[in-house]
Amino acid sequence: MKTALLQLSSSDDPARNLATVREMLRAAADRGAGFALTPEVTNCVSGSRTHQDAVLVAEADDPTLAGLRETASELGLWLLIGSIGVKTDDADGRFANRSILLSPKGEIVARYDKIHMFDVQVSETETYRESKNYRPGDRAVLAETDFARIGMTICYDIRFPHLHRALAQAGAEVLTVPAAFSPVTGAAHWEPLLRARAIETGAYVLAPAQTGQHDVSRGRPRATYGHSMVVSPWGEVLLDAGTGVGVSYVDIDRAEVASARAKIGSLGHDRPYTGPGA
Repeated sequence: MKTALLQLSSSDDPARNLATVREMLRAAADRGAGFALTPEVTNCVSGSRTHQDAVLVAEADDPTLAGLRETASELGLWLLIGSIGVKTDDADGRFANRSILLSPKGEIVARYDKIHMFDVQVSETETYRESKNYRPGDRAVLAETDFARIGMTICYDIRFPHLHRALAQAGAEVLTVPAAFSPVTGAAHWEPLLRARAIETGAYVLAPAQTGQHDVSRGRPRATYGHSMVVSPWGEVLLDAGTGVGVSYVDIDRAEVASARAKIGSLGHDRPYTGPGA
């Protein structure tokens, strides 16, 4: 399957971002892509709760989702919307960071809400508290397509190998990791984490990313690492998109998953053990 990864530098204006994504998807379809993926927070990159409250809406009313459903149907594309921020009915008003897989008919095939929240202090000047504005999901999601079984994750989830192992043991052949990675942690950890998850699971890892300095109308500026990446089931980096905005292409073949797992069958080699301190 010819696959297109969109590397974006989304602003905090959902309408502007949607127009950019639709144009890039048309270019991908013209190049023969049958599957396309966008990064995390495709609809709005913003750290301002006030701005998020003003522009984010519930999934049923989201114009980014509606527009991309229409585009997927128009182009006949499988489309992973890496994630969109959507309002929920939670009492505390927090949003969901939701990845959505669309069929070539524009139908919603699967939804995944990011489980692990990016609550970290990278340095004295760089702190993130994703859980302040977003509530975590609690369900792993495996989606069926006609070209592969897809295990859906988002960004910070990449640091939790047990999630990816569970998805692979449930049958995932492709793991999706749309991201908006910090430049500091990206430079240190992005590639080794993606390669580790691919090697451990014998699955493709597809990781479309946000990149560069993001245009925001309020709140502190945001920068992301870029380097959208595809790693083979054997752990080889098949694609590194660098730091520019654009569309990159790679061919994925589920036979490569079967080949890698036949060589090293570690997904079936779990052994019971007693925990430390028992």
